[in-house]
Amino acid sequence: MTLPLLAYRPTTQNHRVRTFGRAELNEDSPRIYRLENVGTPDEMNGLIWAAYRQIFSEHVILKSCRQVTLESQLKNRAITVRDFIRGLAQSNPFYRLVVATNNNYRLVDVCLRRILGRQAYNQAEEITWSIRIATQGFNGLVNELVDSDEYTENFGDNTVPYQRRRMEGRPFNLVTPRYGSDYRAKVGIGQIDWNHVLIRYYQKRAQERIQMFPQAGDPEQYRTLARRVETRPQSNPAVTVKELDFLAKVPRRR
Repeated sequence: MTLPLLAYRPTTQNHRVRTFGRAELNEDSPRIYRLENVGTPDEMNGLIWAAYRQIFSEHVILKSCRQVTLESQLKNRAITVRDFIRGLAQSNPFYRLVVATNNNYRLVDVCLRRILGRQAYNQAEEITWSIRIATQGFNGLVNELVDSDEYTENFGDNTVPYQRRRMEGRPFNLVTPRYGSDYRAKVGIGQIDWNHVLIRYYQKRAQERIQMFPQAGDPEQYRTLARRVETRPQSNPAVTVKELDFLAKVPRRR
């Protein structure tokens, strides 16, 4: 017997506010990929890579993460975009990279961001979906999210999920690393010393600027000239006394 979801109160977030007109469109508005708008192979490839970026949240998709069979089925219109998203989330690479390296609470938040395009409402929702993972497994959570009314209302069968109504902050993939803090501490991945990184960055930029625009009197300007100077001793030919014409050197009197 499947346990029903616990009741939780959805809090108000930007994505729950209805849009009035098209005044919200700006440079932060997400690009929406729909299967109905695909007419060329390049557009289909663009939709496929958008789905990879949304689910795996990686800027560079590794060859080992690609699901060639699902891609072929989508290109032949044998499956919908919804099925493609389901297949990516239930694939072995996603389980190895994301599911196996996070606890259930963080996994719920990651899946809500990538599948439904929003973050968790509150801790109560994280606990609710975590219980669903414990009872039905991770694939059961994916099926619940992909087949939910919220997914159908916002994305339907042929739209790639996206971050809905990002009014402030950065995209999810820039603020949600692959590993949580507990996993990073367990494997010994320390925090990045951004102060040290910035110092090294500006030092490198200063060196590049000196090389591009050297100042007057800078020894670097004369390094190339100094390298051209011949420093090896030159061997003069030996001259004997007999070869010298002493009479030619004596001035003649008139």
